[in-house]
Parts: sequence; C-alpha cells; structure tokens
Amino acid sequence: MLTDTQCRNAKPKDKPYKLSDEKGLYLEVKPSGVKSWRYRFEFDSEGQRKESTFTIGEYGASASGETPEQAKVRRDRGIFSLSEARDARAEARSLVKQGLNPVRNRELTRLKVQHEASDLVEGLANEWLALRDWEEVTKKHRLAMLSRVVFPRIGNFPIRQVTPAHVLDILTKAGKENGLTVRDEAKRTLYGIFELAVETERADANPVRQWRGVLPANKTQHKTPLSKEEIGQFLRDLAGYERNFQTVAAFKLMWMTLCRPSEVTGARWNEISLENATWTIPAERMKKRKEHKVSLPRQAVQLLQDIKGVTGHRDLVFPNRDDRSKPMTDATLRMALKYLNWSTKYSPHATRTTGSTRLHEMGFHSDWIERQLAHADQNKVRSTYNHADYFSDRVKMMQHWADCLDEMRDGAEVIPLHIKAA
Repeated sequence: MLTDTQCRNAKPKDKPYKLSDEKGLYLEVKPSGVKSWRYRFEFDSEGQRKESTFTIGEYGASASGETPEQAKVRRDRGIFSLSEARDARAEARSLVKQGLNPVRNRELTRLKVQHEASDLVEGLANEWLALRDWEEVTKKHRLAMLSRVVFPRIGNFPIRQVTPAHVLDILTKAGKENGLTVRDEAKRTLYGIFELAVETERADANPVRQWRGVLPANKTQHKTPLSKEEIGQFLRDLAGYERNFQTVAAFKLMWMTLCRPSEVTGARWNEISLENATWTIPAERMKKRKEHKVSLPRQAVQLLQDIKGVTGHRDLVFPNRDDRSKPMTDATLRMALKYLNWSTKYSPHATRTTGSTRLHEMGFHSDWIERQLAHADQNKVRSTYNHADYFSDRVKMMQHWADCLDEMRDGAEVIPLHIKAA
C-alpha cells in the first residue's frame, strides 16, 4: 500500500511509471510531473471480460486546517488526496459489482447534471441564445439584459413552474426600473425562450403568450428629420469639432453615403475601392445579412484619400482610440453630438431618416433611395421579383446629394430637381 509521503515525494522520470496501491488503484507519474490517480478494473462487455481504466483525478495532499467545504471544492477541481482516491476507488468498485461501468456512469451523471440545468430557466435561456444566428456582440447584449432583468427573479426556477403571473411581474418591474424598451426586449426574449421549451416538450404552454398584446406598446421616438437649414448648421458645427478628426470624417461619410452608423464605424479598407469609387459592405456586417454596394461621391473619395494617409496601414478605416484592432464605437459619435449641443435634436441614425426625406423631396425614385439605404422591400411578392440594384442611378443620386450637402453647409439655397421615375 502507498503512503502519502511516497505520493508526495514521487519524482518524474523519462517515461511514465506507476506506484501501485491495492485493489486496482495506482498513481501514474508522468515526465511532466503530473500525478494521476487511476483505477484498473475488469468489466463484462458483450459477453467478454475486458480490462478498462477509470481516471479519478490528480494527486494533491489536503492542506492543514482544510474545511470539508474547501475539500469539496478541491475535489470538484479534480484533485484528490490518497485517502480520497481510495474512497473514489471504493465507489467505482461498487459500481463494477453492480454491473455498471464507472467510466460510462460518470458520463451519464455529467449529462444528467447538464439536462437538469437546461430544465431551469437560465439553462434554457443559454440554450436558446446559442441557437440564435446573431453576432456575438448581440448575444452578449441580450444575455446582459437577461442577467439584469430575468435571472435574479426566475433564473433558478424549473421551467414548468414559471407562470404568466411571474412573467407579468418581471415585465412590469422591467418597465418601471429600466424603461419600456428593455421591457419589450425582455418580453420578446422570454417568448422565444419558452417557445423553445414548448417545442422540446419541457413546457406545456408558453407563459408569455397571453401578455404579448396586453401591455401597452413602446412607441419608438425617432428624432424628426433635420431641415435643410439644420443640416447646413450641423455640418458647419461639425467642421469646428477639433477633438478628433476621425469622428468628423465618420460623420461626413455617414452623411454622404447614408449608411448606418455601425456600417460606417466598422468600415475596413479592403471593402473600399477608391479607384472605382465604390464601397462593398459584406453581408455579415449588414443588418439584413446581404452584401451592399455603395456609391462613393467624389467628396467621399477625397475624404477617404485624406484619412488613408493616417489609418491606411490598418484594417479599419476608423479604429478605436484605445484598441486600434477594434472599430470606433457609437458612443464616440454620441459624445461628439453632446459636445456640439446636438444630442437632443439629432442622433447618428437620424442621418438616414433625414437623407431619405430630403431625397424624396428632391424627386428621386423611391426604389433608388430604398436600395441606397439597404432597406428590404416590405411587399414580399414584389421583393421576390425585384432584384434591381439601380446602382448607376444611385451613383448620380448620391453625387447630387453630396453636392447639396456642400451647398447646405455653405448656406446656399437647394432647389429640388423633381426627377420623374423612369
């Protein structure tokens, strides 16, 4: 039989070697110095007697004054003293005598624990999130909301014990404490989570269903489009923002292309062809997961040529100030608006609303504008047959738009073209 001193003093050699205890238990010492407890046993499998090995864990002496709770934490980490390894060996031998393979039994126990966790709300929520075809940042945002709003109240509840009353309580408190936007996000998320529970027969009914149309809807408050005079004033104010030229350039590119803020701040040099005056945004960066080709007016080309001298050696056109491998954040844009005293009447996303409104006023075809904004056709039948990109038309439209921005910035009067649809 082994002693604890022998186990503690066992030194590594060029090849692995074993120190035998009794009844199949031995300590394997590897050249790396790792000492592992193993139990060798024979087991009947398909009518044949086969030898197998059950790994208990690594060797580690118990610390002086260690409490039972601390010892359990250590064992959960896979570290066993000599006496604990013998106890584990005794349990494994008992399983073998019952005709159970301890290796297979441990795997079944692990799966059972996982299954029990998935039968709790938090486990089901993580499973549902894993199934979403979302960007990781979106999943992290949704998990953060669940951790803040849902898990503290019902995260450890068995799925079948969650009632509509629980859901109403969560949604009501979320609305009061975090606002209607978070409440509605929680409602949509919980609905999806419990739909998964119903589909996988872990719940008989969705407790969120009856509240889908009951709670008052949160009407998104979009900032109104800027007038021509306001556009001109903003562009003049922006020209005086000297804190960060990249922020100014990002705003200008957003106005000249009407792309989404995240599409602009995440722009990469390999997406842009200055020679062809085009910017091709890959599907994975687009909201609708469809590649989008953007026409660059000559002002945008000049802007990008200027900034390329500063960031052209990097992947990102607008790298983050603190971590150059990451893109500029939307918070940078919002900070600039706050500094310029524009945050209460204009948001970065309102650029697109403003551009769409003014281009329609100028008489440009709605299809050209919608394609430039990368909007999906709401008419499902029409969208099935209409695959036109209108790129050549959009080239002319966006050049006219960029020229108009210059005129509004300079205070000149902009006269609508009233272009008729082709």
